[in-house]
Amino acid sequence: MTFDRNVPYNDLPLLPPGVDFETKEILKKIVLAREALAKLDASNKRLPNESLLINSVILQEARMSSEIENIVTTNDEMYKAIVTENKDIDPELKEVIHYPGALWHGHEFIKKNGFMNTNLFVEMVNIIKEHDAGIRKIPGTKLSNPKTGEIYYTPPEGEDIVRKKLKNLEDYMNDTSDNIDPLIKMAVIHYQFEAIHPFHDGNGRTGRIINILFLVMNGLLEQPILYLSKYIIENKGAYYTSLRNITEKNDWMPWVEYMIEAIESTARYTEQKVNDICDLMKKTGDDIKSNLPGIYSREL
Repeated sequence: MTFDRNVPYNDLPLLPPGVDFETKEILKKIVLAREALAKLDASNKRLPNESLLINSVILQEARMSSEIENIVTTNDEMYKAIVTENKDIDPELKEVIHYPGALWHGHEFIKKNGFMNTNLFVEMVNIIKEHDAGIRKIPGTKLSNPKTGEIYYTPPEGEDIVRKKLKNLEDYMNDTSDNIDPLIKMAVIHYQFEAIHPFHDGNGRTGRIINILFLVMNGLLEQPILYLSKYIIENKGAYYTSLRNITEKNDWMPWVEYMIEAIESTARYTEQKVNDICDLMKKTGDDIKSNLPGIYSREL
């Protein structure tokens, strides 16, 4: 069946895609991305208090992930809302500050269970949205340009169909016998989740949490500190074009390359930030030790 953006995409193909992704170009990109992730993990261990960086990165990821969905929040607004715990804050800002809770919930789940499933996806989006709507049941969901109203995608419709496609996604995600590199699988999983579009809202943010959790689940990251949404914001056109080309042309390669490049670039950026923090802490400690030896201590 030819794809029609105005008709529910109930014929969305199941996984695996049946594409040989292990080209020389993609394998080269995988090597670079894995190297960058390993360096990020190593640099994170230099910090005397890892939680400070982790929480800071997660909050920035929350803000930028929401910005991809055109929910724009400043750092001042975000931190003020967290500190004051104001119950009357804007609902969209609430979703930004609920994002870390959803990520940590997922992180705890995979550390305990070693897999992900539909129930976890529902729990995470419920934390972000602060409701319990669950899987889409009512027909009529269409994704359109907010300015022109032009429809660019109509996701699968009917709870049974959506759940079957999610079950197939689960099976692919948790299958470790296929010997497909996790970085390739992460890209495939992200497309499929967004194409299924299982919720009325919050799909993009939930999908980007799944990206990070999948890397942790497969041992490529120890902590969920990848600032992936920064890269997507900076390369937003290519993000949506590559997703659309899979749906309309079954053209997977540019998307997989895009996501692996995003991982490498983001890991190197985050590693540099960690190293800058460590260098600044060392310089500050040395200055105190030199100029105020009476009050210096390693803990300080």
